[in-house]
Amino acid sequence: MVDHNKTRRERELNDALEAIHFGFRTLISRQDEKLESLGYSRIHHRILYFIGRNPNCSINELLDIMRVTKQYLHRPLQRLIQDKYVQAGIDPTDRRVKRVTLTKPGTALEDELSGHQRRRFEKVFKKAGPGAEAGWRKVMMMLADSDE
Repeated sequence: MVDHNKTRRERELNDALEAIHFGFRTLISRQDEKLESLGYSRIHHRILYFIGRNPNCSINELLDIMRVTKQYLHRPLQRLIQDKYVQAGIDPTDRRVKRVTLTKPGTALEDELSGHQRRRFEKVFKKAGPGAEAGWRKVMMMLADSDE
């Protein structure tokens, strides 16, 4: 006996997986091209984004915000510092702490990379309506906070 509810539900869940795959691919395609032209990858964009939202954060704060390891962050962050998109300095009150902020070119690059995404979200959210936006945000937050 075939369980039609399970089959239909699996189809619905597969549709959700496909939607997130294709939606994400569309959302990042321009950024991937720009990043590749600079010899960067998505981690570089994420670093720029989170430093831009959290200026003068410490390296440890950035690790916590991004939920990544020091090993994962180290090399791409050093490259962004070397290429003068990020400035790193010693905290004046605790010399053991290194703080990072975007430089003017870093701010411009982050805005170029994320600006298109923000405009895309604005367009889609406007078209979908506030209820759909609220539902999407709720689902994404639940996915991000999931322990599974």
